[in-house]
Amino acid sequence: MGYRMQKSKGNPSICGAFLILSVCFSCIIFTSAAIAEGESNMEISSPEFDHNQSIPSKFTCEGKNINPALIIDGIFKDAKSLALIVDDPDAPMGTWVHWVVFDIPLINRIEENSIPGKQGSTSNGSRDFHGPCPPSGTHRYFFKIYALDAMLNLEEGISKKELEAAMQGHIIDKAELIGLYKKIR
Repeated sequence: MGYRMQKSKGNPSICGAFLILSVCFSCIIFTSAAIAEGESNMEISSPEFDHNQSIPSKFTCEGKNINPALIIDGIFKDAKSLALIVDDPDAPMGTWVHWVVFDIPLINRIEENSIPGKQGSTSNGSRDFHGPCPPSGTHRYFFKIYALDAMLNLEEGISKKELEAAMQGHIIDKAELIGLYKKIR
């Protein structure tokens, strides 16, 4: 279905505003479609472990219980902030949240044992990184990074669910890294 442009006798600023809104809307649809189709440019990795490989015990409840270093590549140029959720969907009581961080500035590296932004609450009630500590068997730990088109300016201590709700409509790219862990002792 085509549209024919007609010469407008109206206000040129209204026509310009309509054009800008049309372009912005097209960009939002394109970005959302690319994410939905898995065409993410962003990647997350760690110098400490490879995707779907074991997380060193240093970063678990059997070690120092600190966050591993994370490297973020391909951040969308129009992003304004990052958010990170680390969780374990294999926990016996349902998904266990190990770390919630948001309003992270656009950085390419989250250093080991650092706090890169505001922290939300974990399943154990703390705000700090809670390292892998599966009660039995090997669990998967998802490190999910999100590029957002805004700073969320939320209060620290929010839950994963509250962060996910606040991110709706602001996610312009995302990536994930999965680490594995089974207790040694």
